[in-house]
Amino acid sequence: METALILIDIQNDYFPGGNMEVPGSLEASLRAREVLDLFRKRAMPVIHVRHVSVRPGATFFLPGSRGVEIHENVRPLSTEALIEKNYPNSFRDTPLREILEKEGITRLVIAGMMTQMCVDATTRAAFDYGFGCTLVHDACAARQLSFGGATVPAAHVQSAFLAALNGLYARITSAGEFISKQSANKKAGE
Repeated sequence: METALILIDIQNDYFPGGNMEVPGSLEASLRAREVLDLFRKRAMPVIHVRHVSVRPGATFFLPGSRGVEIHENVRPLSTEALIEKNYPNSFRDTPLREILEKEGITRLVIAGMMTQMCVDATTRAAFDYGFGCTLVHDACAARQLSFGGATVPAAHVQSAFLAALNGLYARITSAGEFISKQSANKKAGE
């Protein structure tokens, strides 16, 4: 059973000074970096996903902008796959599924932004395609939402979406828990 890390939309526009700042983006990127470092150390597959906005009126992730680039905390290596997408679901109109199947990947570790949009859409699609998913909750970040005149704080959005994904769609874990479990599994296998 082969596992790959999928890092979704950890791009400059989501960070302070970007066109769509997400609370907690810096902290989430640092947790994502910890998981990325583990995958790199073990020479395990890593796939970066970058959203490029092509819809009329888009205000962030614009082609050719600094905001569309992957943040320096998780910048891809030349040996790591980089997939561009134009929709929240990282599988839609991209080669992601084909790449995973070609490499014999059956399990995904997912992190990125925003939890309530692209992370959610990608995790649900991955489950529907038969991939086992682990979602690293503290390597993800969400924005506040509004509905019916009420504002839902970002922390509540994050918790609600993680709770909805937990169990059926993904196993939810922290970066620290994931790394500890991987280290214990490696020692047990030595």
